[in-house]
Amino acid sequence: MKNNLVSLIIQARTKSTRLPKKVISDVGGKTLLEFLVERLKRSKMVSEIIIATTDEKYDEEIVEIGKKLGIKVVRGDEEDVLSRFVLAAKNAKSTTLVRITGDCPFIDPDILDEMLLIYFNKKVDYLTNTLPPTYPDGLDIEIFSSSCLYDANLSAHSKYEREHVTPWIRNNKNYIILNKASEKDFSSMRLTVDEPEDLEVIRKVIKNFKQRSDFNLQDIIDLKKNKPEIFNLNKNFKRNEGSMISSGQKLWKRAKKVIPGGNMLLSKRPELYLPGKWPTYFSKAEGCKVWDLDGNEFFDVSNMGVGTNILGYCNPEINESVQKIIKLGTMTSLNCPEEVYLAEKLVEMHEWADMARFARSGGEANSIAIRIARAATGRDVVAICGYHGWHDWYLATNLNNNSGLEEHLLPGLEAVGVPKALSETTHPFSFNKFWQLEDIASKYKLAAVKMEVQRSSPPDEKFLNDVRNLCSKKGIVLIFDECTSGFRETFGGIHKKYGVNPDMAMFGKSIGNGFPITTVIGKREIMEAAQSTFISSTFWTDRVGPTAALATLELMERDKSWEYITEKGIYLQNKWSYLAKQHNLNISLGGFPALSSFVIESKNWMKYKTFISQDLLKAGFLASNSCYLSTKHTDKILNLYLEKLDKVFSLLSKCETSESLIDDLLDGETCHATFRRLT
Repeated sequence: MKNNLVSLIIQARTKSTRLPKKVISDVGGKTLLEFLVERLKRSKMVSEIIIATTDEKYDEEIVEIGKKLGIKVVRGDEEDVLSRFVLAAKNAKSTTLVRITGDCPFIDPDILDEMLLIYFNKKVDYLTNTLPPTYPDGLDIEIFSSSCLYDANLSAHSKYEREHVTPWIRNNKNYIILNKASEKDFSSMRLTVDEPEDLEVIRKVIKNFKQRSDFNLQDIIDLKKNKPEIFNLNKNFKRNEGSMISSGQKLWKRAKKVIPGGNMLLSKRPELYLPGKWPTYFSKAEGCKVWDLDGNEFFDVSNMGVGTNILGYCNPEINESVQKIIKLGTMTSLNCPEEVYLAEKLVEMHEWADMARFARSGGEANSIAIRIARAATGRDVVAICGYHGWHDWYLATNLNNNSGLEEHLLPGLEAVGVPKALSETTHPFSFNKFWQLEDIASKYKLAAVKMEVQRSSPPDEKFLNDVRNLCSKKGIVLIFDECTSGFRETFGGIHKKYGVNPDMAMFGKSIGNGFPITTVIGKREIMEAAQSTFISSTFWTDRVGPTAALATLELMERDKSWEYITEKGIYLQNKWSYLAKQHNLNISLGGFPALSSFVIESKNWMKYKTFISQDLLKAGFLASNSCYLSTKHTDKILNLYLEKLDKVFSLLSKCETSESLIDDLLDGETCHATFRRLT
């Protein structure tokens, strides 16, 4: 056997999705990679060790470690690990290859040598100790010939096969494949490094062996018997979880450790759609298509940037306008002229308005409007109807009644962190229930009535006029929050459709087609009150937002985008109703056509909603029970989506009649519905 040459290839990179730089993390005074190599050099049968890393600049540290250890380093494609291994194999002395991953520092050289003897004696094509796994997670070894590797490189095409190197070999029925099993099953032990807790276990084990590297598996097993608390740190992680979850979900796990809640916007949390399965992050977007971090392509028939992209993602004409001004400069000590042009355009579009101010988010715009209204009236109390952001003035609604915002936002919101002194400053009333507003106005001197013109249902015939008349009579500033509804049924605010003018209005989301820009417009006598209070922010003056908004408005006006998305929305609503009827599902529709939603009236609705996202995701659609439409949603795309939804409704119909169980159809947990469950 001494004449048999063996080349061992270690797969290593620093840009791990779940735990970056894990292979160069310090473990007992040396890097994890150095510790692994030190152990592997104890093998009696390995002729050479090669490190296969990426050709990216950030992996120079791994190259330096190779030089320090005096071993060969081969560099190749970061994502196509199979091709990287082929490069390493072509630089190897032997045609017998061993694959080890750099995040497994406790590979036992004695077990490795034992497996090499089996490989040569049995004359197999592929030998591993993971089919099924009986050794601890982190003692994974694969042995195969370079010819098998070259065959795999020619025939393996899926991203999974290219990233994980050997799946094509393992699944090839023409090869002789053998598994080496442990006498006892230790597969529940975790000695690999994917999470911070894993790294802590590795460090504690090494410390217990006084930084030596010559301990074996039995020594580790004995340590676990004597000090089980060390190994409890990572016992809840699943074996090979990394190969079973997407890059987006791996990054989401990291995000929740360093970002409260995981991200900046509640509506983009994956638990609201498909916990553990939702792609979560995007790499690029175009039209109504989104690509995730793994390169998977989806049609977005859900949120379209949470309503921001009426003209589609990455609109080339808008991008061209923005790119031009980026080259000229976007922020200086002077003001950008585009904010003047945009203010003039918005005033021109709304004949009742005289002035405008700009911000970068809907919550900011709502807070600006409230501050101006209070300054203009000298009053404090506000009545609200609808969703208006996260700021103190709004969440103060729940100081006296923790369910005050329940019909306006998500249930379960608590006013934690909102000063109790704001109690009684904000009061809710229900949409289309004018008498509730009358009651509030009879008890308080209101500074403002802030409301959405339409959300889940249209206003009753007299509702908006009654609100307008009440505000005019009592000197209350009427504010329409059109951050969501604006530009979806008219060129401007949806209030134009109903012929009722406010004193102030906000527009956000779609006004910049994905670029951050929001605006508050209003009557001169009210807006000028902004001069008597302090409302100011550095990045409200950048040039990108106003430029994008001007380009967006020009394209909307040219193409009459609101007509297109309304037409497609009516078509979609009719088809939802038709499919539900065909499958005997009791469905209710909400929203206006360009922003439609549906609910299946069932005790299992949340499970059904989860299954809709789950099954349509497999078919290449980002989908839930609502859809923000864009001008890039063609009949072909919508019909393909409806074809898939038809099959989903058919399965749900069987669940309603107890022919099937929805729990049997779900791959994971049910989507979340409340704020509390998302924290």
